[in-house]
Amino acid sequence: MKRKDVKTIIPVRCFTCGKLIGDKWEEFAKRVKAGENSGKVLDDLGVKRYCCRRMLLSHVEIIDEIIKFYERPSMDKEEETM
Repeated sequence: MKRKDVKTIIPVRCFTCGKLIGDKWEEFAKRVKAGENSGKVLDDLGVKRYCCRRMLLSHVEIIDEIIKFYERPSMDKEEETM
């Protein structure tokens, strides 16, 4: 089950330099999914340091996998009451 209201878990800051990167993720993901070159998108967003670029390029959205384990106990309780 996919939830539309769940946001991704992107780090707010770069692990190496501490620059704010969390606010750039949605724009980056949207543009790359539309077919733009990821390097050009990062340049346009002002992400110049390779450590920050690594944070965005290597991020994997796993929230849909994690949320299954979070929702399961509540689903079991609902089944027990029926």
